[in-house]
Amino acid sequence: MAAPTKPRARVPPGQTETTNWPVLHEGPVPRFDAKTWTFRTFGLVAEPLTLRWEEYRALPRATVTADFHCVTTWSRLDNRWEGVAIAEILRRTRPDPRVRFVVAHGHTRYTTNLPFEFLDDDDVLLADQHDSRPLEPVHGGPMRLIVPKLYAWKSAKWLTGLEFLERDAPGFWEVRGYHNRGDPWDEERYG
Repeated sequence: MAAPTKPRARVPPGQTETTNWPVLHEGPVPRFDAKTWTFRTFGLVAEPLTLRWEEYRALPRATVTADFHCVTTWSRLDNRWEGVAIAEILRRTRPDPRVRFVVAHGHTRYTTNLPFEFLDDDDVLLADQHDSRPLEPVHGGPMRLIVPKLYAWKSAKWLTGLEFLERDAPGFWEVRGYHNRGDPWDEERYG
């Protein structure tokens, strides 16, 4: 008889659970203006999108409860994120079959890259609410990408666009020595 398998711990190796949400980012916190805010999809897509704030907010809503792991060794469990499921964006923009990578673009030219397979998942969300409140600007509000299975730097704050590519294009932290993939379970902190 095979030994029962142990459930996987919720806190990855090298991480410490916190109930706080530390504030970490590069550069200033942008000022949000609903009249000028846009989000776009571009690159290898059949239907490039450009959404204004009211158009984004009118999309079907989704909720995901997920843990959030920072490369600086903290993990915050059971975050309730609300926003638009990535599946809705992918359905509308229709990425080309050649797409293998995505670059998330944020405010002030911040970018982060990820394999398309990590983006195209049920728990990935364009989040504008956290724990039933509007996402605070210091945490990426009005909207940020949430990719729970990767370290938090892959969940770009102040998201302005997603670029769909055939080849990888390392982003801001990746070219500065962070791991290209960023899997907390494999402790992929630095390259």
